[in-house]
Amino acid sequence: MTTTSTQVNPVLRTPPATPAAAAAYFSASLAFHADVSDVAAALAAGGDPGFVVLDSRSTAAWDQGHVPGAVHLPTALVPEQADRLLDRSVPVVTYCWGPGCNGATRAALALAERGFQVKEMLGGFEYWVREGFAYETWEGPARRTPDLLTAPAEGGDCGC
Repeated sequence: MTTTSTQVNPVLRTPPATPAAAAAYFSASLAFHADVSDVAAALAAGGDPGFVVLDSRSTAAWDQGHVPGAVHLPTALVPEQADRLLDRSVPVVTYCWGPGCNGATRAALALAERGFQVKEMLGGFEYWVREGFAYETWEGPARRTPDLLTAPAEGGDCGC
C-alpha cells in the first residue's frame, strides 16, 4: 500500500523532534540511564569502577539472584538507610527486576532527593541474567547462557 500526501503513517503522525531537541533529549537520557552491558564491563575491568550498584528489590528477590558486589537496599528503606550504606560522593546505579518494574526508578528518585548522584540500569536484573552475566544467589554464584535476542552468541561486545 502506498501513502499519499494526505495519509501519514503512525510513525510520522507526530513529526520527529528537531536535531537540537533530539540531541538534548538523548544526552539527558544517557545522564539518567546506564546499560547493563556497560555496567558489567565497568565492573569486570577491575579496580574501582567509580560507582556503586544498588539492588532495590526485596530480600526474597535479592536471595534469588543479584549483581555481584551490589548493595542491597529495598526502595522502601532508602529514606532511612541510604546515608548509612552509601557515600554521597560516589554515583549510584540502581536496578530492580526489569523493564516492567519501576522500583529502580523510585529508588533513584529517593536517592536523588537525598542528594545522591544516581543512574538507573536499563533492563534491570532480568537483562543482567539474559545477557549471560554472572550473578549471586543465596546458594552461591550462578550464570545462564546468553539469550540470543539480547546478547551476541560469543558473549562479546554488541557494538552498540
